[in-house]
Amino acid sequence: MHTEFVFSTSDTAQTGRADAWNRVIAESYFPLDLSFRDKQRFNGRLERATLGHVGFSRLTSQPASYERRATHLCNAREEEYLVTLPRSAPVEFRQLGRDVRCDPGGFIIERGDEPYRFRYEKPNDLFVLKVSRKALSERVRDPDRFCARVIDATSGSAALFASMVAHVHARLPELGASAGELLGRQMLELLGLALDDAGGPTDNGASVVRAAHLTRVERFIRANLKHPDLSPGFIAAGCGISTRYLHDLFRDVNGTVSQHIRDQRLIAARDRLAASGSVRIADVAYRFGFSDQAQFSRLFKARFGVTPSDFQRQPAMRHPT
Repeated sequence: MHTEFVFSTSDTAQTGRADAWNRVIAESYFPLDLSFRDKQRFNGRLERATLGHVGFSRLTSQPASYERRATHLCNAREEEYLVTLPRSAPVEFRQLGRDVRCDPGGFIIERGDEPYRFRYEKPNDLFVLKVSRKALSERVRDPDRFCARVIDATSGSAALFASMVAHVHARLPELGASAGELLGRQMLELLGLALDDAGGPTDNGASVVRAAHLTRVERFIRANLKHPDLSPGFIAAGCGISTRYLHDLFRDVNGTVSQHIRDQRLIAARDRLAASGSVRIADVAYRFGFSDQAQFSRLFKARFGVTPSDFQRQPAMRHPT
């Protein structure tokens, strides 16, 4: 997949560069108010591609400030997040009453449906991922709790995520559509793992323990979706907790164990269908623990609003923009 779009202010008359940059930023991310340290001498470059559910971009520019105001939110169609990885200079970010500074080696998550301010005082080089709330929520519970926080990406799963982003960018010209979509899903999975490892704000010691247990349970479920005996008892034994405690953990998040297993199996099945237009639907159903194809189709349509066969037949559904 070649980079779908490249814009450089060097191809624009100097007097119109700031306005052109403003338009390109709005098309790539959200409508924003921009200000520049030196509007007349501003230079920037933006590369953009689509990897399945992930909008992937690299932005390099001289110092600028980007502000998402309440007036910009009136026409917002879908809740989306930006995941920003600064590479050469710090960025300052304010949202939800919190101010953070993210240095290279970390990343931040911005909510597109809330006002924010984002700026950098030195020339910068940024990777930015744009993902829907729906896609991120399928990989990590309550992603809002990670907004306006700096995630350390110098070690562990967050470092793997940041490294993958850089490697994918380097190989973009070599990727076909199917490979790009697969890498987009893997990038989301790794981002979800990185956020789970980072944890979230909690009120007390007891909630910290329960949140850690719930995260471990969710990972165990994802790792065993194809296991025929996946059940509350199997999960409780595998995680070293009682079945009663397991059910209590999911009541904390207004859900049930069985519902979570079913949803994760449907998401995995959908991703498998998206990866190939030729795989047999019955094989996918049985692979992810559904008793028959009719049951799978009924649950799939209830979850995603379309039958598996229609989803598989229509490329626009398998490769959303």
